[in-house]
Amino acid sequence: MNARLWVDRAMHAAFFLLLASSAARLVARHEVTGLTVAALVGSLLLAVVYAGGAAAGYTTARWRYVWFGAVVVLWLVTVELAPSFAWCAVPLYFLALRLLPGRVTIAVAVVLTLAVIVGGVRIADVVEPSLFLAPIGIAVMIAAFFWLLNHEITQRQRLIDDLAATRDSLAASQREAGMLAERERLSREIHDTLAQGLSSMGMLLQAAGRVWGTDPDAAREHVERAGAVAAENLDEARRFVRDLRPPRLDDTSLAEALRVLCADVDRENPVAVRFRLEGVETTVDDRVRLAVLRVAQSALSNVVEHAGASAAVVTLSFLGAELSLDVVDDGAGFPVGEPVPGDGLARADVGSGSGPQRGYGIPGMRDRLAELGGELTIENTPGEGTALAARIPLPPERKRAS
Repeated sequence: MNARLWVDRAMHAAFFLLLASSAARLVARHEVTGLTVAALVGSLLLAVVYAGGAAAGYTTARWRYVWFGAVVVLWLVTVELAPSFAWCAVPLYFLALRLLPGRVTIAVAVVLTLAVIVGGVRIADVVEPSLFLAPIGIAVMIAAFFWLLNHEITQRQRLIDDLAATRDSLAASQREAGMLAERERLSREIHDTLAQGLSSMGMLLQAAGRVWGTDPDAAREHVERAGAVAAENLDEARRFVRDLRPPRLDDTSLAEALRVLCADVDRENPVAVRFRLEGVETTVDDRVRLAVLRVAQSALSNVVEHAGASAAVVTLSFLGAELSLDVVDDGAGFPVGEPVPGDGLARADVGSGSGPQRGYGIPGMRDRLAELGGELTIENTPGEGTALAARIPLPPERKRAS
């Protein structure tokens, strides 16, 4: 329950209890006379007006002032008829502090206090200082208590508003970070699938164009290979749009997917690619399988397009606590003086003649592996080839692949 609502309900309940007790005291201690009946009628009318306003709520400032003014006037009349109703001033103090602006509250509090003092003096046998000091002390105490309570409620509401604003800001920041991470992930997926497939098709069609007039059969074979790559790339694109899972991993093990990948690259390009499996293959998480396959695709794309290699070996090893993927080629390696991939440069971007440029190859591999707690290392000897090694830690308990 809201703190202000709780205070309002407690204040209303106290008013009716004090009103009822004052009426009971009047009936118990006085004979039924015209003055007594008038006081009881006044208290009943006061109860009805008070209940009506409390039930309707404080909708507008004007209605609030009119209603509270009517309550105070009826109470003053009732107190004039029967001073015992002066006790109802206590909840009226709270109402004034709750509903009225500062200066008006002070004026109403003075009127209420004076009415209580006058009523007490009228029924007292002996006039003493307590008849004056007690109402003033009660009024001051109520004002101080209510001010403190209202201050704490305001501070708490401000804190809640600040927390809500901070939460909204944090949620917006998290959404933005998620969008950026998703964009980066999608860029890697596109680079490792669609872009590399289109590059392979381009190379095959260029090869077909070079032998079109001299060797039609070879040209036709290149075109057929390009068509097969296009079909596979279309399948990749459809799956990519649907759920970003590679078709190669459907109903097959990681080793088999890599074996098929190496066979495709070997068949479609002038690079002899072999696949080796070391250790006993075990089942791994789908994210690990996808990352390893994408790293292999990206590494072989670099071998075919930029290494100038005649052969490459892809080795998948299960070493108990970790999984490793090694791609070794016999290409030209990196020229002396060129930046090493991993310093923000992809091997595919260290092209001959154009100089190094920012790319997705090596950085994309490193990002994929880092998300899984893995790492990528590259050994390069100019003129003797390049060795790429990816390492991913595995959980201690795994089941053998079927």
